[in-house]
Amino acid sequence: MKYLAVLGRQPKISLAELECLFDNVQPVGAELAEFEAKSVLDIRRLGGTQKLAVQIEVNLQDFLKSLPDKGKLTIGVSDYSRGATAFRAQGEALKIKRILTKLGHSVRVVPNKSATLSSATSFHNHLFDDNKIELVKYGKKYYRVIGVQNIDAYVKRDQARPARDAKVGMLPPKLAQILINLCGDLPDHSRLLDPFCGTGVVLQEAALIGYVPYGTDVSERMVEYSRKNLEWLQTVTPVALCPGSRRSGPSSRASRVACSAAASAPPQTKATDATFAVAQGDATNFQWTSPIDAVACEGYLGQPMSLPPAEIKLKQEKQECGSIVLGFLKNLSGQIESDTPVVIAVPAWLRPNGEYERLNLLDEIKNLGYNVKSFRNLGQKDLLYHRDQQVVAREIIVLRKK
Repeated sequence: MKYLAVLGRQPKISLAELECLFDNVQPVGAELAEFEAKSVLDIRRLGGTQKLAVQIEVNLQDFLKSLPDKGKLTIGVSDYSRGATAFRAQGEALKIKRILTKLGHSVRVVPNKSATLSSATSFHNHLFDDNKIELVKYGKKYYRVIGVQNIDAYVKRDQARPARDAKVGMLPPKLAQILINLCGDLPDHSRLLDPFCGTGVVLQEAALIGYVPYGTDVSERMVEYSRKNLEWLQTVTPVALCPGSRRSGPSSRASRVACSAAASAPPQTKATDATFAVAQGDATNFQWTSPIDAVACEGYLGQPMSLPPAEIKLKQEKQECGSIVLGFLKNLSGQIESDTPVVIAVPAWLRPNGEYERLNLLDEIKNLGYNVKSFRNLGQKDLLYHRDQQVVAREIIVLRKK
């Protein structure tokens, strides 16, 4: 099945996530990517995709004739074609409305303030339902949206956790999900290690995907926070993820819509009932228990900063952070099997010229027994996650044990 992803605000990182999970990923302009998957997908698996659509294989007229003949239709159009404007997109929507009206439908059109509808507009209008439809246009191709990212869900399951600590930095759940997905599509109940677990954001997202979380941290307080948050996750009773949402087989249109329209409370799968493990330990010398099927983590990012550091301070930070990263990877190397995926976010620092200075450890990492993943549509320089003018950014490094 051919899918279209509307990429998130960090499109290169979103593209990397897709490459690690699916086949034949091809960027389509700066905001879109086409890819193939063998099963029905749930957008909640993807941290970096704002909208998920399927290509309409028949001509537009035949597609419109196939729509439900009962009830009022709501239509929205997002035009990603070169030179598209709000006026053109609205005109396309009105043209579709005229066709549907002639077919006997009552139709409401979602107004365009720009050429493309925002994900918030799409989600709150439920434009992924049988009678509520968003069409994505790119050149002469049309796609039907089947899922829209629910940002409220990420906020809810982040802020509702009982143990949080802003002083140690807040890893966004969406980024945690991306880090996990960069490990590839692992088998159900794979055991995923986060050796810098902090308050347990990566562990939580691993459980929600369907993996078994295993976390360690040098801080006893952080270990206790992770434990509390994972115990909380087992007690919540939200709308569950659709069965097999990681890798679904054929399903009804209604069930796919139900997946996309789930409430903003955190989703839950059977994996949240599985045994998790958290323990105190220094990642540079700790002996983890087997099995370790994958590793996804955010390493030590150094001290919080509101301004670009002076050169002497930057040198100190790079030395400390680099030592921890290399010490951890050296310690880990002898404890995991060949081909085990390892994904780690490491710091990069904003400089006065607007560029980011990185740790530049790839050659040393390779010498520790790892291969650095080569992506088809991007390079290592593209794997930098940050907000505008954020002083300490995250560089994502995707590895495989040799």
